[in-house]
Amino acid sequence: MRRLPPVSGSETGESRARGYVADVLAPTAIGAATRFLFFTGKGGVGKTTLACSTALSCAAAGERVLLVSTDPASNLDEMLGTPLGPEPTPVPGAPGLSAANIAPEEAAESYRERALAPYVGVVPEAELAGMREALSGACTTEIASFDRFAGLLAGDGVAFDRVVFDTAPTGHTLRLLDLPRAWTDFLRTNTHGASCLGPHGGLVTREARFRAARLALEDPAQTTVVLVTRADAAALREAARTSGELSDIGLGNQRLVVNGVFTATGADDPVATALAARGQRALAAMPPILAALPTTSVPLRAFDMVGLDALRAVVQGGAPPKREAEPPSDAETLALPTLSALVDEIAARPAGLVMVMGKGGVGKTTIAAAIAVELASRGLDVRLSTTDPAAHVSATLDGALPHLTVGRIDPAAEREAYVDRVMSTKGKDLDADGRALLLEDLRSPCTEEVAVFHAFARTVSAAKKEIVILDTAPTGHTLLLLDATGAYHRDVLRGMEPGYAARATTPLMRLQDPSYTKIVLVTLAETTPVSEAAQLALDLGRAGITPWAWVVNGTIAMTRVRDPILAARAAGERAQIARIQAGLAKRVAVVPLRLEEPHGVEALRALASARECG
Repeated sequence: MRRLPPVSGSETGESRARGYVADVLAPTAIGAATRFLFFTGKGGVGKTTLACSTALSCAAAGERVLLVSTDPASNLDEMLGTPLGPEPTPVPGAPGLSAANIAPEEAAESYRERALAPYVGVVPEAELAGMREALSGACTTEIASFDRFAGLLAGDGVAFDRVVFDTAPTGHTLRLLDLPRAWTDFLRTNTHGASCLGPHGGLVTREARFRAARLALEDPAQTTVVLVTRADAAALREAARTSGELSDIGLGNQRLVVNGVFTATGADDPVATALAARGQRALAAMPPILAALPTTSVPLRAFDMVGLDALRAVVQGGAPPKREAEPPSDAETLALPTLSALVDEIAARPAGLVMVMGKGGVGKTTIAAAIAVELASRGLDVRLSTTDPAAHVSATLDGALPHLTVGRIDPAAEREAYVDRVMSTKGKDLDADGRALLLEDLRSPCTEEVAVFHAFARTVSAAKKEIVILDTAPTGHTLLLLDATGAYHRDVLRGMEPGYAARATTPLMRLQDPSYTKIVLVTLAETTPVSEAAQLALDLGRAGITPWAWVVNGTIAMTRVRDPILAARAAGERAQIARIQAGLAKRVAVVPLRLEEPHGVEALRALASARECG
């Protein structure tokens, strides 16, 4: 593939952008002729947009294309304007294109039915119910979703010429892409016939399927991974880390797309000039591992990428009609509360849990760190942690502060500690064969999910004595963790006498208690992030958890800009903020875009202590 120069996002660069972007996302450009394309990267970089645009381009060229989301919080339905389920659904208005969501709960139910089918009518109903319950945890959900994913690589997608995967944010996707290797190795070496998923025979029947998936992923003639990033230092760092980790597990056929590159149209807008310069500095300092990849760039657009016309505009270079925008008035600027107002309310209690949640790429880690720094600066004891495998709160903080303890739930470390703990308790009275059997079962890839849940439960419990600020993984991964929390809650109560159950306190009960837990949803003032945050609020509500506040991060809506692209985006942001205020949230705080990435204690404190949005 030839290396293309950066594409300008300016009005004068539209004709040039039209040619380059169409070439980049054409069927043969980004992945030679590989049948499987994976779009991955840090949340919020535009993976779904580029996956959809590429799929549309391939279908327009006459291919039969399947577009699949592996994100538990998929928004393909909204992007394509059609309801989707686990089975391929033709997309109206796009001949040749079908789409599907790998929905975790639906996949899990299908897996349970298949696993239990041999026992129906053979074992007593009570025993069958127990087996069903044993298959209701997070492990089953993960392996069921993976089974659907592996099937598409192993032959289930034979009716399609090309399969385009829109993946979850990085941490979740790295685990998904490593599962073919992990499960193949586990099944190949497991000799005792046991696993956390039930009868070993049910898994052995899938061994060939997992092996085929692994071979397809590692074959550069079949699979291309498209790393999507932004002209942003943090996004480029994560893309570089992802590139290395993918290479380590055998996925070396990679391409890089830098999305949303902004070029200012003139020198009379200092905000536009500063934003463009920040992007160029980030690209100039691109990590060497990324600089070595075939790379192209896609310009920032003035419109939301929702609907087929907007998605096709990425490929064809055109654009839906732009809405003219005027700079916001001073009254609009002063009407919106800031993050400091939320911090004031949190500081009213010396202990409690604050969970910062939302779509990947909206700035959860920054907001969580800013809240923690400001609270600690006020003399409150604060613990800042994260459940995101790809997050590094310590790097964002870049310094120490009295009253602030920083940590993270590291999946690999938690797994090792969990195995040691189980072996020293359950395994201490077993003979050699029994210990070997237990240790072999603990080698299951599902053990990591269980270990992470236990660490999460301990973190939730720590909020009894101090303020705990928990930066969570992107939405889909967090919902799976909450599913595990719910399953644990039901299991605990089921095994207790009624009198004891009435006095029990599980992690789910703490999350449901508004006097103990404050859920802060972070979003960007764009159509898709706001819709995803609204859906997350509904999902939480079904679990009996009510969001406490919303934070609209990185806005230019309250900034006076003259650049036509930024002005149009500012107008769209104001519409989304009004949508949130109209009924989606009881509390709303707006955080303006910073021309420099908030990094370090002082910058984070300034973010959380500002009393005005301007």
